[in-house]
Amino acid sequence: MRYAVRVVPRAKQNKVLEEEGRLKVFLTDPPVEGQANKALIEVLAGHLGVRKSRLRIVRGEKSRDKVVEME
Repeated sequence: MRYAVRVVPRAKQNKVLEEEGRLKVFLTDPPVEGQANKALIEVLAGHLGVRKSRLRIVRGEKSRDKVVEME
């Protein structure tokens, strides 16, 4: 299953909102050296109730708009 994700780095708190057919994920981490991508996987895994190893970013590693795949 694939999820369209919009990432908002440097937010006040980590949270996930569902809107208009995609997930909007607020992260406290900055988009530096992959920190935000790692935090994205952790936050999404907690929200979806799956292990981090089941999620991977398939498109948009350096963009705010990403596609995350769950195996």
